[in-house]
Amino acid sequence: MLFSGGEVRDLHDAVSAEFAPHRLRVREAPGPGDGGRFVRRWRGEVSVYELGYGADVDVVPGELADFYSVQIPLTGSGVVTVDGRPLATPFSIAGPGQRLAMSWDRASVNQVLLITRQAVDRAVTVRRGEPGREAVRFDPALDGDRAAVAEWLELARCYARTAGGELFARSPLARQHHEQLLLHGLLDIQQHSLGRVPALVAAPAAVRRAVTFCAEHAHEPISVADLARAARVSLPSLRRGFRTHLGTTPLAHLRRVRLDLAHHDLLAAAGSGHATTVTQVALRWGFGHLGRFSQEYREAYGRLPSEVLDRGRPQSAAGSTGTG
Repeated sequence: MLFSGGEVRDLHDAVSAEFAPHRLRVREAPGPGDGGRFVRRWRGEVSVYELGYGADVDVVPGELADFYSVQIPLTGSGVVTVDGRPLATPFSIAGPGQRLAMSWDRASVNQVLLITRQAVDRAVTVRRGEPGREAVRFDPALDGDRAAVAEWLELARCYARTAGGELFARSPLARQHHEQLLLHGLLDIQQHSLGRVPALVAAPAAVRRAVTFCAEHAHEPISVADLARAARVSLPSLRRGFRTHLGTTPLAHLRRVRLDLAHHDLLAAAGSGHATTVTQVALRWGFGHLGRFSQEYREAYGRLPSEVLDRGRPQSAAGSTGTG
């Protein structure tokens, strides 16, 4: 227990000392019987906390430096804003280079997972065979309506329940395996700045070079031949490498990376309310056949791209624009 009581300013000091300096505005002070609490369940590369202010507050950590903050609400309600975008989901992740702000009511208690940047960087290096140039930036909205995300959130809750208990104390190896499940699961289920990062532990250097080139140049009109040149192997050799080590083809991999990027753009447009259409997003990422794009998108994400855009529009607008 790092703090328990009704003095919000003292709680703010405790949180600043444990996490990072941040600004706090109390909209309405605690009433009689109200009080905040700040509990550390585990501190490590994936730390676990429970935090409730017991008051209506605005919390502004600002730009995060070297860790990722995952918010999993337990009680109450609030709004998380990342890079100026209020999120439609109560579950969120923000990391290095992103600006975070939160508003919570007095009933709010959150499970907070803090993941070090070093842990995420190492997971990326294991999968790509080489480190990324910049910190991974995740889409901040963890959509609990998606089955894979809901399962990951339950995995995070399980980690939080286990943290600090007898199992972790007796078996550090079990804890480390659980941490790796969280890290690699997050890289697979949540859109991020690297695009799709398949596991490349056993892949040869040529395949790793092709995957890296694809992630860095997917926004350009590149072809499979360009991937082979970047990998410094022949096209048949590259195809054999992708089939053997990734279970796919270079073209299918390129299309999936671009599909992930299109998904990110649709989510961003839905969250910001910016005017865009499915056609514009599809063409931006090289999908000229809109029917096939919608089919591939639904197979990957469980809903049509038009449905993603409609979720971010006012009801009247969503009903009047169709699927364009």
